[in-house]
Amino acid sequence: MNESLLPLLKWVGGKRQLLHELTAKMPRTFNTYFEPFIGGGAMLFELHPEKAVIGDINGELINFYNAVKNNVEPLLKLLFTYQNTKEFFLDKRNIDRDPEKFNLLTSIEKAARTYYLNRTCFNGLYRVNSKGLFNTPYGHYKSPFVPVVDRFLAVSSYLKDNDVKIKHASYLEICKDCEKGDFVYFDPPYDPISSTSFTSYASDGFSQNDQCELKELCGTLDKKGVKFMLSNSATPFIKELYKDYNCTFVKAKRFVNPNREGSGSADEILVRNYR
Repeated sequence: MNESLLPLLKWVGGKRQLLHELTAKMPRTFNTYFEPFIGGGAMLFELHPEKAVIGDINGELINFYNAVKNNVEPLLKLLFTYQNTKEFFLDKRNIDRDPEKFNLLTSIEKAARTYYLNRTCFNGLYRVNSKGLFNTPYGHYKSPFVPVVDRFLAVSSYLKDNDVKIKHASYLEICKDCEKGDFVYFDPPYDPISSTSFTSYASDGFSQNDQCELKELCGTLDKKGVKFMLSNSATPFIKELYKDYNCTFVKAKRFVNPNREGSGSADEILVRNYR
């Protein structure tokens, strides 16, 4: 992991523990780096490419990255007024129950809320219900809530000083700009390995039909001369779906999990259209 650039958010499926395997299997050269399921951004911050397009369908996540890029100092100033108490947590969490109140928040206030909830909720689990409302309970962490200023400033400088486009869009929309010689890293919501596996990053989820649609996009990119690498759970469905590509398997630890008894290691698949 690049010591000067570290993820600001906890994220289910975060790739920090797999960075060595992932970077070792990347193409040696490419033009623009694309990551349309940005999440916590571990791969982006490890690679710190000079030219990148990142995005996500999660509008709160993208608003956070835009605030870090363009308004990091007022964002930090606001965060240092926040309290690590259950009452304060519930007050911030429940703002989205009142659409009128939520819409009155500035982009910086929304970004601060996103970061605060992420760092103080149970297990760092970003989860919304079918109505799109954040519903993870308070984490009861003993350590105080203190943003790491140097980390924020480093990420902000990277995003500002390089050609990094940040998009609130679907992966399909983001990848329309891919051209021959570009490289895409896909880290979608994983195919569930059990009925209790976590997939609710967004209110509409990510179904097996969505997985098939993503695979079709991979085929389109392959024909255009775009290289891609994709991570997913090594379920029979996913292994069959990508059987015609170069597939390798790795063990990944689950550090952020909605059910701590479900933490541990699991097989993941890495799919590539190159050797």
